[in-house]
Amino acid sequence: MTATFEHVRPSACPACNAAPAAEHLADLPLDATLMLSLPGIHCAGCISGVERALLKVPGVREARVNLTLRRAAVQAGPEVTAEALAEVLERAGYEAHELDPGVLATTAADRAGRDLLMRLAVAFFAMMNVMLLSVAVWSGADGVTRDMMHWISAAIAIPAVIFSGRPFYVSAWSALRARRLNMDVPITLAIALAMVTSSYETIHSGHHAYFDAAVMLCFFLLAGRYLDHRTRASARSAAQELAALEVPRAIRLGDAGEETVSVAELVVGDVVRVKPGGRVPVDGVVLSGQSEIDRSLMTGESLPAFAGEGSMVSAGEVNLTGPLTVEVTAAGRDTALHRIADLVAVAESGRANYHSLADQAAKLYAPFVHILSVVAAVGWWLYTQDLRIALNIAAAVLIITCPCALGLAVPAVTTAASGRLFRKGLLIKDATALERLAEADTVVFDKTGTLTNGAPTPLDLDGLPGDAGRVALALAQGSSHPLAVSLAKALAGQGLRPAHVESLREVPGHGVEGTWQGQVVRLGRAAWVGAEAAAETATFLKIGDSAPLTLRFADTLREGAADVVAALMAQGKRVIVISGDTTAAVTRFARDIGIEEVIAEALPHEKAALVADLTAQGAKVLMVGDGLNDTAALAAAHVSISPASALDAARAASDMVLMGRSLAPIADAIRTAVSARKRIRENFTIATVYNVLAVPLAVAGLCSPLIAALAMSLSSITVSLNALRLK
Repeated sequence: MTATFEHVRPSACPACNAAPAAEHLADLPLDATLMLSLPGIHCAGCISGVERALLKVPGVREARVNLTLRRAAVQAGPEVTAEALAEVLERAGYEAHELDPGVLATTAADRAGRDLLMRLAVAFFAMMNVMLLSVAVWSGADGVTRDMMHWISAAIAIPAVIFSGRPFYVSAWSALRARRLNMDVPITLAIALAMVTSSYETIHSGHHAYFDAAVMLCFFLLAGRYLDHRTRASARSAAQELAALEVPRAIRLGDAGEETVSVAELVVGDVVRVKPGGRVPVDGVVLSGQSEIDRSLMTGESLPAFAGEGSMVSAGEVNLTGPLTVEVTAAGRDTALHRIADLVAVAESGRANYHSLADQAAKLYAPFVHILSVVAAVGWWLYTQDLRIALNIAAAVLIITCPCALGLAVPAVTTAASGRLFRKGLLIKDATALERLAEADTVVFDKTGTLTNGAPTPLDLDGLPGDAGRVALALAQGSSHPLAVSLAKALAGQGLRPAHVESLREVPGHGVEGTWQGQVVRLGRAAWVGAEAAAETATFLKIGDSAPLTLRFADTLREGAADVVAALMAQGKRVIVISGDTTAAVTRFARDIGIEEVIAEALPHEKAALVADLTAQGAKVLMVGDGLNDTAALAAAHVSISPASALDAARAASDMVLMGRSLAPIADAIRTAVSARKRIRENFTIATVYNVLAVPLAVAGLCSPLIAALAMSLSSITVSLNALRLK
């Protein structure tokens, strides 16, 4: 598994709650807290296993793991390094990588959600109590008794409305300062006018006060706001996630020998050493050494690439087999990895320009409401010369036209749709994701790790002659190369025991060799063992002087991939596969799965450029990807989905996350999104029809503010029931 460090937030996962609380770690001094990423942990047993392994390290005072974030925070003395902790975890069977804690923002608990829930509770308490007091007035209380009920209602409602309605007031004030209107402007005016009118009536011993209408407005609108909030997952910026992947320290070679320095101190021309298993800290050229580089995060290539003298390497790539000496050509903000982070940040800011259906409705609705209320107030004042009647009718118009139904129209539907998709294994992170998904007409898939499982699987192992399988197992167990790891796992799964191979050693960039029964045995590249290169992914086994054996591999199709491609095409979607893999491999794969449009050997910025080009042509792109090389494209797309197995940065850049292995929920998600958009428009129609019928009554003076509030509540309930049809 892999480990990365950052400040840890409390987890909602029961397994994480079983572990000791980690909230106080954010307050620890930065130089005493190391952050590790643990992408392979999956249960409470992993939590205890990782924490036990870390606590055994001398100098470690405290270690806490967050299962939801798959990260650990360690408080340790200055003599303890993140590299040493990662090595300890690797030996314990957990993949671990260091993160830069200075880059990661502290992730607090869901303060916004708690704040809304608290205000909703206060509004509910006030509403129920004021309604009880209003019953006495409706029952015929008069004189001093009625006035007392009104004053008690005022004492409850005024502070409750001031406190509960704050989100609407702040939003309305921000909109007015920017010289624009939003839904919260008429909401704020309706609440304010209801409170002013009610206070005026109470002071002058009027027969009617409408504090219950004001708190009822607050309650229903806060319920809609909280539903809207719940549809979004709290996720950090993808750009921050990418920046945290940058290696914070490097081993610099100088006249005094090796020294560990901050990457920020490196300049062009410096020479650094990259150990096997380490992430490359800079962009540079290899001066000496041979190894294989895992570039899957950067380019999507499914197989490691050979790196020798003169080879170019990039920050974020993983050195697999041998030590490398690298001359720095770019460091820090100038690296390819950081440029991808910049691309993501630009794409994320562009996506924020999307205007939801509710926003579009507000542009038309808010001015109409304000003008109508002013006209009604002025008209009745001119007709009656009674300011009290004019204010009452203006309040009734504002309340009956208050966009409570419109405010609930979108969150009620998205909450119902989100619940349905959650049960099918798809988590929605962004409030407008469903609306954008319903508009998608072009689907772009990454190949490796998205349509496929991203791990090579050996083929035809049953046909290995004699002891070849046992020899291959012994050699494969001596290498960390992805093909060797997969081969060793498959052979061991067949019940084979490794042969007794002596003098086992890994030759960086070539393979593994040893001696078996007096013969030299090798497992590795074709040229190294004297074999002809194969067209497909393969490694080669040579035993003594016998002819080399070809061990072929194939990346297996992800569950549901073929079905979802067929379903999308049946829906009339344009489907494209884009990959950093070779043209032959991508073309052959696309033909097998039924996709005609193929783009191969694509770099990260080229993937983002493709999405931008499609968008410029008028397409609404759904991007599905899982790697670092997909992150900019995920952020640039109209809407995006990533699997749960994706890199943290890819998940953060996506609007939705597939929680299971299967891709099947994607097709159903599009159908649900289209249905949800239909329900939203139906809700807008319901709200509009309600206003067309109710507004004339309010303007004519036939509705008191209280009746207006009850009518508004009825429309809100109707909208919510219509949204539940999605379930």
